[in-house]
Amino acid sequence: MKPVIALVGRPNVGKSTLLNRLTRSRDALVADIPGLTRDRHYGEGRVGERPFLVIDTGGFEPVAKVGIMHEMAKQTKQAVAEADVVVFLVDGRQGLTPHDKTITDFLRKSGRSVMLVVNKSEGMKYTSVTADFYELGLGDPYVISAAHGDGVADLVEEALDKALLQKPELDDAEEKKFGTKIAIVGRPNVGKSTLVNTLLGEERVIAFDMPGTTRDSIEIPFERNDRHYTLIDTAGIRRRGKVFEAIEKFSVVKTLQSISEANVVVLLLDAQQDISEQDAHIAGFVLESGRALVVGVNKWDGLTSDRRDEIKMDIDRKLSFLSFAKFHYISALKSTGVTMLMKSVDAAYAAAMAKLPTPQLTRALQEAVDHQQPRRKGSIRPKLRYAHQGGQNPPIIVIHGNALDAIDANYKRFLEKHFRDTFALVGTPLRIELRSGKNPFSKEG
Repeated sequence: MKPVIALVGRPNVGKSTLLNRLTRSRDALVADIPGLTRDRHYGEGRVGERPFLVIDTGGFEPVAKVGIMHEMAKQTKQAVAEADVVVFLVDGRQGLTPHDKTITDFLRKSGRSVMLVVNKSEGMKYTSVTADFYELGLGDPYVISAAHGDGVADLVEEALDKALLQKPELDDAEEKKFGTKIAIVGRPNVGKSTLVNTLLGEERVIAFDMPGTTRDSIEIPFERNDRHYTLIDTAGIRRRGKVFEAIEKFSVVKTLQSISEANVVVLLLDAQQDISEQDAHIAGFVLESGRALVVGVNKWDGLTSDRRDEIKMDIDRKLSFLSFAKFHYISALKSTGVTMLMKSVDAAYAAAMAKLPTPQLTRALQEAVDHQQPRRKGSIRPKLRYAHQGGQNPPIIVIHGNALDAIDANYKRFLEKHFRDTFALVGTPLRIELRSGKNPFSKEG
């Protein structure tokens, strides 16, 4: 699972600025999650080859008892509980405050690894900006400027080292044992656990008509038609015998981690409700993560033809960016449409893991250029010379040539569609990387 870093501190110490700094490089999804208290944000960042999830929390008042500050404190405490490392931000310009001491007392009792970070330190000497904060007893402070980026990369590297969540690579035998990893995601009460039970043919997970029944993500291996799979029911499966709470919010962190760990994501929608912003946010994160995707529109049985038309139009309008994915209209409870959904899961996995030979990719590239050349930029016309595969799940196609910086987004989308059609890459995002320079294969053979 990706390490989780929570940003905690009193108001206006620069938590949101640091979140933007951490996620900007990948243009990650950073948005309010509907249904959660405002000022709690989630994003995906990366330092070098090390990805991570980061949570920005609202101004923290640990002792607040009523009102919005109490609700924000509850969300911050939940973020701390979900985190592997807590980055506790303080303001180097204002110095130590009683509020900082109160937060320190809470964090010390949380049991989490805490990094004390002095922000807004630009132009200040380390000794002068950190002197007051040793009183907190959290060790040597880290000094950064979130606004200018000073010290941020080193801070994150240290945080990821503390997280100790680097998973070893699976060898081929282990990968085959686990098979295709499928994450079932969606809003609360759309039928995720019911779909898992249907796929397994038994009641292995609780299916209960109350939003938020499920809590912690659990992986369940199973076989279907002699193929190996591992199901991940997000936001978690509660085993039998556990005590129900009245209503539990789903764990966003667990859902995002499960998406990142999966080979294929099944996004489950509720046909009895309109497509919500939350559906679009989850779909956007699947796309950003590069995971293969199949969409299941659940509770399709019993709807009138007019209602079915309304739902399809709603999907076309709000989820048009998922045009690469197959949509299936199903009833998880009655098992209708599930077989075809699983066929699309297999096809999406095959597309995501497809091996694309360099000669065929280069031939397809030349066919695309012959059909439509890129536009000139001034007196320069980009030259696309050859292509090779740069990765899988999602497939990455690296195109080499000259003046490729001049290629616009429209032509890049044209290339993507051409490659997708040529190699039948249905159900997976496809990424195009453009590299100008000499051919590194020119001396081969």
